[in-house]
Amino acid sequence: MRGVAHLAGVAMSSVSRVLSNHPDVSPQMRKRVLAAVEELGYKPNLLAQGLRRRETLSVGFVVGDISNPLLARIVMGAEGALREAGYSMLLTNSEGEPELDAEHVLLFEQRRVDGLMLSTASEQHEPTIEALRRADVPIVVVDREFPAELAASRVLSDHRAGMTAAVRRLLDLGHRRIGLILGQPVRPTTERRRALEDAFAERGLPATYAVLEGRFSAEHGEAAARELLDRPDPPTAVIAGGNQLVVGALRVLAERGVELPRDLSFVGCDDIDITELYRPAIATVRRDNFELGRIAAELLLRRLRGADEPAEVVLPTEFVARASCGPPRA
Repeated sequence: MRGVAHLAGVAMSSVSRVLSNHPDVSPQMRKRVLAAVEELGYKPNLLAQGLRRRETLSVGFVVGDISNPLLARIVMGAEGALREAGYSMLLTNSEGEPELDAEHVLLFEQRRVDGLMLSTASEQHEPTIEALRRADVPIVVVDREFPAELAASRVLSDHRAGMTAAVRRLLDLGHRRIGLILGQPVRPTTERRRALEDAFAERGLPATYAVLEGRFSAEHGEAAARELLDRPDPPTAVIAGGNQLVVGALRVLAERGVELPRDLSFVGCDDIDITELYRPAIATVRRDNFELGRIAAELLLRRLRGADEPAEVVLPTEFVARASCGPPRA
C-alpha cells in the first residue's frame, strides 16, 4: 500500500479508502489509485484485512456428496448469490460419510468462515450436531432437519406435495403394488415415504407397497430395483426417490428388457436430463435445485447483515406426468 500511495501521490489512508470501496472517495482519486494498483500489480492481503474487520468474507458449505447432480445445482445457485454479495465459498465433500461432515464443520471453524451452509449425509450424527453447537457463526441448512437449539435458518423442498401427486396418479391408473426406492433417512427420504403411506391411507387401501431404503447412490438404485423385480409378487409401479437412484434403477430395467409402461410404470425424483431423454420419457417429481441454493445463500446473507432470527423458506415440488406411467398389465 505504501508503494501504491507513493506512485499515486496520495496518502495511505486514501489508498485504503479506495480499496475498501469507501463512498467518500472522488472519481479522480479512485482512478489515480487504481492506476497505480494496476501498474504495480498490487494484491491486497485478504487474510490480514479479514483479521482487522473480524470477518473473512468467506462461507463454508458442507456437502454430503458433490457427485450428486442435485447437490451440484444447489451449490451453483448458492455460489452465484454469494459471489454477487462479495463472499467466496469454500466447499467440502463428505462422500456420504457422516464422520467427514463433523470434521468439515470443525475445519471451517478453524478457517474462520463467516457462516456455514449444510446439506449433510446425516441428520442424527451426534459429533456433527455437537460441532454445530460450538460454531459461533450463522448456519443455514438445505433440506435437512436439525435440532431447533441450533437456531439455523432452513430452506426446504415440499417433497410431500409432489410425491403425493405422483402416488395418486399411479393409484388412479389402477396400481396397488408400488415399490419405493429411497436413500438414507434424511428429510427428503422421510417426507417421500410419508407421502406414499398417506396416499394409501387416505383411500383406505391396505399397505401393499414396498419401501427399500439405502444410500442415495446408483448402486443402491440397482440393487433395490433387482430386489423388487425378483419378488414372487413384484410391483407394477416403481418410484425412485432421488436422481442417482433413478439412474441405477433404469440400468436394471434396460438390462432386463423391461418395457415402460407396458411391463412396469416408473416415476423418478429430481428432473435430470435422462428423464426427458429416456424413451419413453420418465414421469418425475420436479423441484428447482438452483433456486434452493440461491435462497439458502440469501438466508445466510440476511443473517450476516444483522438479522437475529432464523428464517425458513419452503419451495414447491410438482409431479410431471410423462409416458412412463400407464395402467398395470392384466
